[in-house]
Amino acid sequence: MTRNAKPKKSRRVATAPQSEPNNDQSRTLAGYRITQLTDLDTELTALADMTLAQMRARWREVSDKPVPRVRRTLLRLALAYELQAALHGGLSRRTEQRLAYLAGKNAAPDAPRPGMRLVREWNGVLHTVTIDEDGLIHWQGKTWRSLSEVARAITGTRWSGPVFFGLRQRRVAA
Repeated sequence: MTRNAKPKKSRRVATAPQSEPNNDQSRTLAGYRITQLTDLDTELTALADMTLAQMRARWREVSDKPVPRVRRTLLRLALAYELQAALHGGLSRRTEQRLAYLAGKNAAPDAPRPGMRLVREWNGVLHTVTIDEDGLIHWQGKTWRSLSEVARAITGTRWSGPVFFGLRQRRVAA
């Protein structure tokens, strides 16, 4: 090698990845793979002839959730949904949250409910906000229109009231 010559950089040769179907063709659910619509049709047709024990065994293969304790016809519908969700994708997170709310499984997490008492320490001072039976917000003897107004009065800066009082998690910027 001469004095002014630069050393050659070694080049890496990229190898082609193994032939895996892309996400449009295949989805995985708990290690179970359905690769095409014809596989899905076959699976759905086979559900009609399965016994309850066979459907429970298939559920364990397809889903990471515990087997629901329901009658055979309802388990067939639930299993058909799981198989379709494996191929096409399930419900959006927002839709799942809305359905859970409508089913009464959880209240809207950022909605103050009548009778709530919210306590937050800020700069060494304990602040207590109460929500009365009419849904009005009270802090330091005054009625406020929103928790955000109270948080702004306490901190001197704009805050989301539900985040400030711990009713909702603060989103982290990506």
